[in-house]
Amino acid sequence: MSRILIIEDEAAIRRVLVKILTEENEGYQVTEAEDGLAGIEIIKKEDFDLVLCDIKMPKMDGVEVLEAIKKIKPETPIVMISGHGDLDTAVNTMRLGAFDYISKPPDLNRLLNTVRIALDRKELVVENTRLKKKVGKNYEMVGESDAIQQIKEMIEKVAPTEARVLITGPNGTGKELVAHWLHQKSDRSKGPMIEVNCAAIPSELIESELFGHVKGAFTSANKDRAGKFEAANGGTIFLDEVGDMSLSAQAKVLRALQENKVQRVGSDKDIKVNVRVLAATNKDLMKEISEGNFREDLYHRLAVILVKVPALNDRRDDIPILVDYFTKKIAGEHGTAQKKFSDNALKKLKEYDWTGNIRELRNVVERLIILGGAEVSEEDVKLFATK
Repeated sequence: MSRILIIEDEAAIRRVLVKILTEENEGYQVTEAEDGLAGIEIIKKEDFDLVLCDIKMPKMDGVEVLEAIKKIKPETPIVMISGHGDLDTAVNTMRLGAFDYISKPPDLNRLLNTVRIALDRKELVVENTRLKKKVGKNYEMVGESDAIQQIKEMIEKVAPTEARVLITGPNGTGKELVAHWLHQKSDRSKGPMIEVNCAAIPSELIESELFGHVKGAFTSANKDRAGKFEAANGGTIFLDEVGDMSLSAQAKVLRALQENKVQRVGSDKDIKVNVRVLAATNKDLMKEISEGNFREDLYHRLAVILVKVPALNDRRDDIPILVDYFTKKIAGEHGTAQKKFSDNALKKLKEYDWTGNIRELRNVVERLIILGGAEVSEEDVKLFATK
């Protein structure tokens, strides 16, 4: 069922539009408003898949209605209805965010085609929003400890900016979650987020991976290839385990940050890039700098904002919340009923030495769900949560 609102002060035009739409598709549910003010009041209370709005109306003209709807329900497509003398205004409304415009008297085919396309667009927007929420849940930061609350507050402040962020913390603490949240809550969220695990790429290949290469640059370079910086153009690049990057690659990253340009391996041609850089490491970079393994100038470029993710042993009060979260998630993945953990089992888990942090906890919870009893007990934890 597609809900359509018609905002039009001429009753005859409203009747024609309602007749055309309802006869075209029984699934169209059409609501009428006799002027802009009435239309805005309806929009405030109800959701619509499409609005058809006249331009010349008393009390509140179509341009004002368009601007108001864009503030209240920005995802709703709006098609403007223009008289012969309103064409310039109608074109201007497109710049203000209108989906399209149709002229009076409405041409049947033009009207129906515009309505169908607008409704399809709304479905795509809704689906895209749903998928983004789904992706967001996959990277949800779970916990209520002071340390986690501080990180969440910092993300809210930093994400909308272009500031570079260096995320530190032991392995398995969720540094990549912080990076994904920063991207998803930024103005770049519609652009790509490209992840590079600097520790997993051999030092002789890291430059090609980051900056690309031209054909013939080295033995296996059979064709030109874009690097991760180019792939992230307009979005975010996440340099995970940046402390493992070679010094020569560090020099090129520093240039990319300074000049917003990269050069493919084997080429002297500059390629402009527009990326936000987030980085993470489990190493003490100040120690690495003192030992000559990391460039101090690159450190200061990356560490505009520092976010330290705590070890799980430093936020034990979050363990019951995390266990509940993982229990629900794992039960959904396995298609099984959700198991309950006894109070004593949770107490025992809180006493455990979580050297593997969140990653280890997730594995232990999955093991207990598979091997433990109907209710996971303290004995189950002693049996199956040992190293």
